[in-house]
Amino acid sequence: MVSEPLILAFDTSAAHCAAALLQGERVLVSRAETMGRGQAERLMPLLHEVLDQAGITWRDLDRIGVGIGPGNFTGIRISVAAARGLALSLDIPTVGISTLEAIRAQAQGGTPCVPAPRDMAYIQTATAAPELVGITSVVDPILPPDPARLAELMARLAAQAPQDSPPPAPLYVRPADAAPARDLPPVILDDA
Repeated sequence: MVSEPLILAFDTSAAHCAAALLQGERVLVSRAETMGRGQAERLMPLLHEVLDQAGITWRDLDRIGVGIGPGNFTGIRISVAAARGLALSLDIPTVGISTLEAIRAQAQGGTPCVPAPRDMAYIQTATAAPELVGITSVVDPILPPDPARLAELMARLAAQAPQDSPPPAPLYVRPADAAPARDLPPVILDDA
């Protein structure tokens, strides 16, 4: 008898570090920690803890799902880089799942909505690309579930994704707050 595939999904696109391990329809382990910073240092230990709790090794995994945003730029890069590195080293597919997709998967009707800084929100209607709008303009908003449930939804969506899904890439809806340095680049000297 062939066992059902094991899917590990994780997300650090907001002020959290969350992961879920799914086998078939069963969530084997789901963990989340709220944190404003430190996701880069906490993600891999959290993933090890999730796998250990389920008695699973990295080599047992069949697929990885990862939150691609929208959200915190640094947090998104942390998760996407980790997922792509793991997928390459384990030779398994990885699937990017937007937070807006995960919200839509858990609710009927309404507008998937991820709060953003400065009284803004990321939204996505059924037929449009994600956009950044004033939060007061959102009609019937559906907010993200708690981080552990969000990771579970991402795992379920990753399990349903086509085998040939493209590698995950960050979903940036707005430009970065940080600007490039205004100094001139250093002069590169010739070897001659």
